[in-house]
Amino acid sequence: MPKESGVSTDKHSKTCVVLGGRGFIGCALVERLLKLGNWNVRVADSYRSPELNPTESILTDAIASGRAAYFQVDVRDKSQIVEALRGVSVVFFTDSMDLFPQDFYLCYKVIVQGAKNVVKACREGRVKRLIYNSSADVVFDDVHDIRGGDESLPYSGQLWDMVADLRTQAEALILSANGTDELLTCALRPCNVFGPGDPQLIPLLVNMVKSNWDKFIIGNGNNLSDFTYVDNVAHAHICAEESLGAQMDTVSGKAFFITNLEPVNIRDFAFIFVERLGYPRPFINIPTHVSEHIFSFIKLIHRKSDSKKLDPSVSIFKLASCTRTFSCLAAQEHIKYSPVVSQKEAMRLTVDSFSNLAVEPAFMRYGCRDEPSKIEKQLGGGQVADILLWRDEKKTFICFALLGFMYHWFFLSGNTFVSSLAQLLLLTIALLCGHHVLSSSRYGSTIPRLPSSCFEISEVDVRSLFFAMKCMWDKVESLIKSLAQGEDWFIFFEVACFMYVFKWIVSLYLVQTIGVALVFVFSLCFVYEQYEEKVDEIAVIVYTIASC
Repeated sequence: MPKESGVSTDKHSKTCVVLGGRGFIGCALVERLLKLGNWNVRVADSYRSPELNPTESILTDAIASGRAAYFQVDVRDKSQIVEALRGVSVVFFTDSMDLFPQDFYLCYKVIVQGAKNVVKACREGRVKRLIYNSSADVVFDDVHDIRGGDESLPYSGQLWDMVADLRTQAEALILSANGTDELLTCALRPCNVFGPGDPQLIPLLVNMVKSNWDKFIIGNGNNLSDFTYVDNVAHAHICAEESLGAQMDTVSGKAFFITNLEPVNIRDFAFIFVERLGYPRPFINIPTHVSEHIFSFIKLIHRKSDSKKLDPSVSIFKLASCTRTFSCLAAQEHIKYSPVVSQKEAMRLTVDSFSNLAVEPAFMRYGCRDEPSKIEKQLGGGQVADILLWRDEKKTFICFALLGFMYHWFFLSGNTFVSSLAQLLLLTIALLCGHHVLSSSRYGSTIPRLPSSCFEISEVDVRSLFFAMKCMWDKVESLIKSLAQGEDWFIFFEVACFMYVFKWIVSLYLVQTIGVALVFVFSLCFVYEQYEEKVDEIAVIVYTIASC
């Protein structure tokens, strides 16, 4: 039953029904029809109410003014379809479900039985034109490449995908109904539809990079594919309706491929979305035959586990492993189709609409977190952590410069350690005396005197220092006792290896090791905090391989 009283009509307007009007393609089609101004639209879908978003002001206003109405229709029930189609001349039939469950019976009832019911309802209601939104997948067999395929391609006949096979049956049913009871039909086959609100392709890419497959490129990455912006699909439906209205024999009973007319490299297409949303670009190539075995194994696991949700990597493999490009010459010639949105603009609009999926920059993510990071906890969360993790850049730079000066003074100056220490003490005394003289000068010096507290060590600090030394000594004593007892050979080999490596480093590469360690300690801690999850994943993989 309609949720609104009806649709206003006048002699210059046409009335249509958009079945599946709350789906991805259906919403775009409804909005485009209303923008044209000469259409009254009945939006039909299985939802109890349209559940309009704040961004759908066009449809909201149209319902309020009577140019649009909503009907709750389940395509499995022909009587509901008949009620929605009463008095209209045009039906646009899109899938009422964007994400089909892995349930053959339900999908069959919605797609195939739904198509039968729609055809019967159109014939009973004397509907003149029926345009079905099919898919380019109906000619794809999941094995062979398609380059510039046209409408002469036969149905694949391969049960590689349940939904594609059922859509093939639905398309054949609708096209075969052409000419019966004055009903004219045609079908459109868009390829890889995307756009704002996309429930499949873009979320699939994002889920891919979130599921530990973000480092891999399937195949050589040079496969081409056609993509279709959702507004271009909506425009193609309107073009098809106008051509059917002109009683064109070259359109009725025919199917047409619809694309953006700009085949693109699948890898580049994915990279644009992934990088603009802030995710890392994949960098490891997996040969196609290797990835095929991997994804076959994944599908087997899902089948064995009776999982209703297919791993996103399996779907992305279908897209990335083959070339699929189609010719739109027939659509351009017979229904006068041409894209209204370019590929570049379509990708920009789509990325902007999915800003909620963007990953936050690492420095923002860790700068605003409520709880300390793992490395901050390991460093104790005090001044040392603040310095090594660059919480205060000025303080960190001063400490690094001071340590660099000490490193040069003791190890690169060419003097012995004792003479370097003596010279450092002499320089310190000279600076302190000079500071005292300047601060005591009566010649207008503004240098403040150092307070005596700078040369004092509090009792708490002394206790902490001695407590730390005692804990260290206890650990060393415990280790020596364990070695003396000779019962733990693992500790013995650990200590022996450490002493050997330490002796080798001290005798040959002490200066270089200290310099490298100085640089690394001020960089690796900061880097690890930004990418600790990725580093931990790599560490687990390395540990697993090493333990095998």
